Amino acid sequence: MSQTPTLAPEDAPVAHDNNAVETSKIWQVITASSVGTVIEWYDFYIFGSLAAIIGPVLFGSAGKPEETLLGMLAVFGAGFVVRPFGALFFGRVGDMIGRKYTFLLTLLIMGGSTVITGLIPSYDTIGLAAPLIVLVLRLLQGLALGGEYGGAATYVAEHAPDKRRGYFTSFIQITATGGLILSILVIVVTRKLTGEAAFREWGWRVPFLLSSLLVVASYYIRLKLHESPLFAKAKAEGKTSTSPLRDSFVNPVNRRLVLIALFGVTMGQGVIFYTSQFQAYSFMQNTLKMDLVDASIVLVVAMLLATPLFVYFGALSDRIGRKRIIMTGMLCGALFTVPLFHGIKAFAGPVSQVSPATVDAAGQAVPAVLKALNPNLLAITLLTFILVLFVTMVYGPIAAYLVELFPTKVRYTSLSVPYHIGNGVFGGFVPLVATWISVWAATQPAGSFWQEHSSLAGLIYPVAIALICFVIGMLYMKDVRNVRIMD
Repeated sequence: MSQTPTLAPEDAPVAHDNNAVETSKIWQVITASSVGTVIEWYDFYIFGSLAAIIGPVLFGSAGKPEETLLGMLAVFGAGFVVRPFGALFFGRVGDMIGRKYTFLLTLLIMGGSTVITGLIPSYDTIGLAAPLIVLVLRLLQGLALGGEYGGAATYVAEHAPDKRRGYFTSFIQITATGGLILSILVIVVTRKLTGEAAFREWGWRVPFLLSSLLVVASYYIRLKLHESPLFAKAKAEGKTSTSPLRDSFVNPVNRRLVLIALFGVTMGQGVIFYTSQFQAYSFMQNTLKMDLVDASIVLVVAMLLATPLFVYFGALSDRIGRKRIIMTGMLCGALFTVPLFHGIKAFAGPVSQVSPATVDAAGQAVPAVLKALNPNLLAITLLTFILVLFVTMVYGPIAAYLVELFPTKVRYTSLSVPYHIGNGVFGGFVPLVATWISVWAATQPAGSFWQEHSSLAGLIYPVAIALICFVIGMLYMKDVRNVRIMD
């Protein structure tokens, strides 16, 4: 005979009605959840931001630069592939054991993998073991991140009042942008302090190692949290799921909701998010040959200006609904991404050769250094801000929408899986797929359409995905909001 689980005092339900949870308590929850999530996004982003620099270290310096970059982006993308599996595993744990302890575990896995990455010897020292070890660490990070977002979003939402859920959960949406900004700032400062040569040799390890301090601080903050009041109440009443995976994906009603969330919302949100921020950053440096500091300033300023809009659109969705805001951002991303990238390219100006191709002391070819000498940073920042604006429209209300879509007993699992397939797989592969398409287009016959537009050809992938998602979302997404999620 089953027995009703006994709850520790700290895990006892705070209130049977989540509208009665104190505002101070909600801000404590948001702060603890957000700090940890910022750190996890920081850990994930520094690898992608440094792909071009650490590629020769982990794959050897003899390969072609474009092949090494593609190899690093593939390893980076591998972390996204396993995110849905992390969502399955940690979602099940979160729905059966609790939200709090699950994202404590994901934080430790993510942070530990990042620190070890900063300690890996080079390819020249340990050979093929270097990229293989990094690949394993990326897979562990992807698994951990797969359990992180669902836990944080669910935890905050289950504390928030029903009529202000979009507003309060929108602060979780800021964390991804905050993590990217933090990673860029740490990389730029470290690069300036160590110098270019030292940074390429060993300085790139510093941002990875610094995450250890951030993880310890975040773990301490999260450790002091209590369990979600809604989950604690469900657990006390014996209403938690004994098989979250079956209840999420075998139950036809819930399975249909998972599919709508994936193909009608998160798939498009993922490609818009990574195109507007990560791909734009890579495009400015690798294609337009903008200086790292210039590209970093552009992206950081654009994101800082756009950050309040995550909260604005989250709060607006409480009043007018989630669907119209998310779908408007989706359509804008599909229609205007290519023109905006074309404008960024135009304002970056011509590329000049600042040093010729040479051969180093070891007889290895050193390619010529190209640089955009006079980019219009103000205009590029404005265009990048518009790209990020589309992200805030799609991403700001999405946590509230996903939380309200699923019942408490399977919310962690049902929310996490479509989010991480859409955001992680479809969105996470934007840099790799877009770069591969652009490299392919550049090899086409001179004068052909693809060859002439090779620098922008890769954008066909995110634009097509966003457009498909918009159509499906308009047909099948219901505009529910402010529901009593305990019911």
